[in-house]
Amino acid sequence: MKLATQVHGAGPRQVALVHGLGADGATWRGLTERLVAAGGVAVTTVDLRGHGDSDRAEDYSVRAFADDLVESLPVGLDVVVGHSLGGSVLERAVARLAPASAVYLDPGFRLGLPTAGLAGRLFWGTAPVSLAVAALAQKWRSRGRPALSPADAVLRDAATARFDRGMALRVFRDVAHAPAPVAPPAVPSTIVLSDDSRAVLPDATAARLEALGWDVARVTGVGHDFWLQDADRTWAAVREVLLGERAD
Repeated sequence: MKLATQVHGAGPRQVALVHGLGADGATWRGLTERLVAAGGVAVTTVDLRGHGDSDRAEDYSVRAFADDLVESLPVGLDVVVGHSLGGSVLERAVARLAPASAVYLDPGFRLGLPTAGLAGRLFWGTAPVSLAVAALAQKWRSRGRPALSPADAVLRDAATARFDRGMALRVFRDVAHAPAPVAPPAVPSTIVLSDDSRAVLPDATAARLEALGWDVARVTGVGHDFWLQDADRTWAAVREVLLGERAD
């Protein structure tokens, strides 16, 4: 599927941003504005299938999301960024997209949900209730963290309103039962983790990936949608790789 895209700014450096479940390209405002202000960068945001202005679908597998990304973005971009579900999608598409580098923000590589034995059968047998309880627990842990700005709250609510909610259970099940492999990165890759990262990428797995050549950094004091809560600190964590300023 060809995805809806939007380009912000202009310049020789090409960056693409891939959002997470229930979001859309517009919710990247905090990073797109900073990238454009830096100058010389063209930023492409996409709306994954079932999100934003992209078409709805019957197939909401991560494989299908990844195929869409390959169909919609050019090969050889400077950087592609994926958040949460977008990180899972990017991991499955990155070798075909062949960017110079990739950034993963709290990527959904290995969800903290049971998949085997009695616990797995009970959890997925009552998945709508189980996932709702998990979401409430996450909301409780997020108390006291920075609130979204009014502008970002509007963008988040608009994205939620256009999101095909029927995909949620299928996406969680697919990502939970088919985690990303623990392997060296296909391209130079940076993982940035929030305080909520353990729900999508356990610390032990992050450490194993770091040993295999992934750069791993953390932004503390913020939750899963951390650039919406603190865009300045998130920008500081990824600025060098997004603008190509790291020393060789």
